[in-house]
Amino acid sequence: MIVRLRSYHAGETLATVRTFGYFCTPMPRPTIAFDLDGTLVDTAPDLLRALEAALQSEGLHAPDDEQARNFIGGGARAMIERALAAHRINFGKEKVDEMFRVFLLHYEAHIADNSKPFPGVAAALAKVAETGAILAVCTNKPEKYAIKLLDALSLRAPFAYVAGGDTFAYRKPDPRHLLDAIERAGGDPDHALLVGDSETDVITARAAEIPMIAVSFGYTDIPPAALGADVLIHKYEELPGAVAAILAHPRLA
Repeated sequence: MIVRLRSYHAGETLATVRTFGYFCTPMPRPTIAFDLDGTLVDTAPDLLRALEAALQSEGLHAPDDEQARNFIGGGARAMIERALAAHRINFGKEKVDEMFRVFLLHYEAHIADNSKPFPGVAAALAKVAETGAILAVCTNKPEKYAIKLLDALSLRAPFAYVAGGDTFAYRKPDPRHLLDAIERAGGDPDHALLVGDSETDVITARAAEIPMIAVSFGYTDIPPAALGADVLIHKYEELPGAVAAILAHPRLA
């Protein structure tokens, strides 16, 4: 069996072709899964005000926004736990649960007050979708909040499936979260990649054996270039080319 990989040309879809002698068998449509917070949308302003409300409910001051941005990732509970660690406070589960409840109540009421898609997101999603790729969201944000945010920002339509942190019995960095999101979207994990901004995303992609594109403008206390992603992009105008470059050399079973 001889496999020939080829580059893409204008007008072609991102679907690759495997050659067996004289027969060409189209591969499945590729699936592009996206993290949400810090990847598609700059949600920091609204997340940080919800964190502030949760901390104030226990008489604590929120850290400055620049420091607190790096607490984002892994879900609201993880944000609260990181903020408490910064205060060197170790609350029991009941208090953390109550802070989590306050966080969610505030966040749901103000989910899109100041959150905005990163520049170029809508155009990049449209361009990638036009190639025939399936788009999905894989986020640790609770599913109903993820969908509410996407709807509020008019970003829901391109995505075949939205997997939140409570959609399954597991979530990132468990690779099953990503793998199941891809499959629920109608995709094939062997022809997929993840776009994210954090170490959690990289760990998830590696465990799922799926290529990873990192954005340099998200929420991470690790320098983006040191995350270990396959490709690092600095603006969404670079996304279609990065996707094509990865999918031009698909993993072969």
